[in-house]
Amino acid sequence: MVRYRRNFIAGGSFFFTVNLAERRLRLLTENIDALRTAFRDTRVAHPFTIEAIVVLPDHLHAIWTLPENDHDFATRWRLIKSGFSRVLPTGERISESRDSKGERGIWQRRYWEHTLRDERDLACHMDYIHFNPVKHGYVARVADWPYSSFHRMVRMGIYPPDWAGDAKDEGINFGE
Repeated sequence: MVRYRRNFIAGGSFFFTVNLAERRLRLLTENIDALRTAFRDTRVAHPFTIEAIVVLPDHLHAIWTLPENDHDFATRWRLIKSGFSRVLPTGERISESRDSKGERGIWQRRYWEHTLRDERDLACHMDYIHFNPVKHGYVARVADWPYSSFHRMVRMGIYPPDWAGDAKDEGINFGE
């Protein structure tokens, strides 16, 4: 069995990619309120700061900063994934191994995590997050994707409204 090594740093900032098990589904954007609730409920019990986030139909990218003396992002992801899955109707395809453990088949078990090293690393990952809907062809302009912290960042003066295109600021914020 492969042992995954995670870099647990108390109070650290991390970039994550989390995918649905069935990448062809659109569960995240079709159930955005359920995802928001799962994040909100988790943050009440286990606080963290969402520095940046984008939610696409089948995956999401996020940057979190954990509280000082806390390194447990794994519990937070488990709670978010299970909270979201719990409100969805059953019936998804489930492998034998998941079925034997009583698991749903909504999410990929693993996720990608990267410890952010410095301000430059943070800025590069923020740009990656916010440009992702354009990269995947969902929109032509960053500002046209509603499920992104880009709009909050524009209001904060971090990005201009037309960053990476001829943009206008009229989206739904996720991470506030």
